[in-house]
Amino acid sequence: MSTFRIALANLPYPTSLEESVTLAKQAIAQASLQGAELICFPECYVPGYRGLGRQAPPPDPASLERAWSAIAEAAASAGLVVILGTERIVDGGLRITALVIERDGTLAGFQDKVQLDPSEEGTYSPGAGRRVFQTGPLTFGIAICHEGWRYPETVRWAARQGAQIVFHPHLHEAEPGSYRPTTFADPANTFHEKAALCRAAENTCFFATVNYASDGSPTTSAIVRPDGTLLSFQPYGQRGLLLADIELSEATLLLAKRCKETGEA
Repeated sequence: MSTFRIALANLPYPTSLEESVTLAKQAIAQASLQGAELICFPECYVPGYRGLGRQAPPPDPASLERAWSAIAEAAASAGLVVILGTERIVDGGLRITALVIERDGTLAGFQDKVQLDPSEEGTYSPGAGRRVFQTGPLTFGIAICHEGWRYPETVRWAARQGAQIVFHPHLHEAEPGSYRPTTFADPANTFHEKAALCRAAENTCFFATVNYASDGSPTTSAIVRPDGTLLSFQPYGQRGLLLADIELSEATLLLAKRCKETGEA
């Protein structure tokens, strides 16, 4: 039996890059105090997702690197792995990405968002390629927002490479007049949370989806077991950490590995 405690940071949208760093550092410290070995943040949490009517300063590589360094110091002080939703500039294009920071504060690398939503194409550039990460007994992958909801092959690829869990940083806010759920995967809700159940069950792996905290949020942070049943979820719109102990042996990856055609991830 090998149990691994994770934390999902269900936090409000930051008002600035500086606030995003402050809130991230606070969440890292809190997660460590509660025994977490890894914490995952929502999509582009540092400095905050661009779009949806929000104005943000132009991307600044130097400011981003300072932010990453500050969060890496917090990770080293807390002694836990960080999956930081952020952005980066590659070959002149701005990419949505997740930066993985090791327990000692070293940068393990990035997983860029490969499958963009059509609405993002004027702001962001797609990445290329996928990878998995390792910390102790845990192997994990990352599928960011749209690509995890609508492209099952992104999750299957990670599971086929041995990932017992795939993390899914995203941003999903309420639209005017939309249904406001109180229970995960409510039949009246959008398809998104049902997709989370499917991503876990169809690959026999854990699936951990993490959203921002916002009023009327149509999806929330949650952890799904490898059999497609819900392990836990954060109350909708409520700021805080969602913590869970996952039993790694439950993630057999059987169905992912039996798939003969995986497609392009």
